[in-house]
Amino acid sequence: MCNNYFLRTNYKNIEMNLFDIKDKVVLITGGGGVLGGEIAQYLLKNKAFVVILGHRESTVNTAIESFKKISNKVSGYVCNALDETSLKEVSDTIISKHGKIDVLINAAGGNMPGATIGVDQTIFDVNINDFKKVVDLNLFGSILPALVFGKEMAKNKKGVIINVSSMTAQSAITRVVGYSASKAAIDNFTKWLSVELALKYGEGLRVNAIAPGFFIGNQNRDLLIDKETGKYTARGETIINKTPMKRFGETNELNGTIHYLCSEASKFVTGVVMPIDGGFSAFSGV
Repeated sequence: MCNNYFLRTNYKNIEMNLFDIKDKVVLITGGGGVLGGEIAQYLLKNKAFVVILGHRESTVNTAIESFKKISNKVSGYVCNALDETSLKEVSDTIISKHGKIDVLINAAGGNMPGATIGVDQTIFDVNINDFKKVVDLNLFGSILPALVFGKEMAKNKKGVIINVSSMTAQSAITRVVGYSASKAAIDNFTKWLSVELALKYGEGLRVNAIAPGFFIGNQNRDLLIDKETGKYTARGETIINKTPMKRFGETNELNGTIHYLCSEASKFVTGVVMPIDGGFSAFSGV
């Protein structure tokens, strides 16, 4: 009898697809951007409901129009990730429409020239106002959505929050001081919130982060590729030399980890920051 029970239970487990994310309601802040948009398209192809959140109406509308070519399970709202009132209004609308929030992906973020130290500058030349803006965008632009949408998850005692960290959080990457500081804070907040939610609301609430390595995008292109020659800059070469895979990443290479963290396959995983970096964080350079 015990053996039969064991066989029935394990047969059911084998049949269940742990990676199934069909009909999960996934919110993506910055969903109209390069990173958020890539993730949105992937999740739509895997039959999730995707809600794009962005602060520019034109960006949100353009994204929705494009993504509807993949699936009609996409919607979007204009809101400010740094405005609690704006987030609460959108949260109420989403709950009214879908009845739940399964996943929040905090993909909104970025950097500013004033918070980046130029080649001929020192830390004392940093624009402190731009530094503050970068910290606000990357840190509080994740904290506020996590608190507003996470509150709805807590009501159901189930939900996933995925933050976006960076290799700049784990070690001192020169020049990008504001970005580094804000992403290091994201690592700590991810761990802290994972503990807080699990202890007070149960095992159904999970908080994790991904830490992308170096991907060439609009914000860092000039730092990594020389405009005139099209070759890597000295900084680009340094990064490649420190990356065992000897290349920059492709944005679609984040999708597998995102899928895993959204799904039941990771239901005992919380409080981790997962590197997706071609071995950058593992390599000492020697």
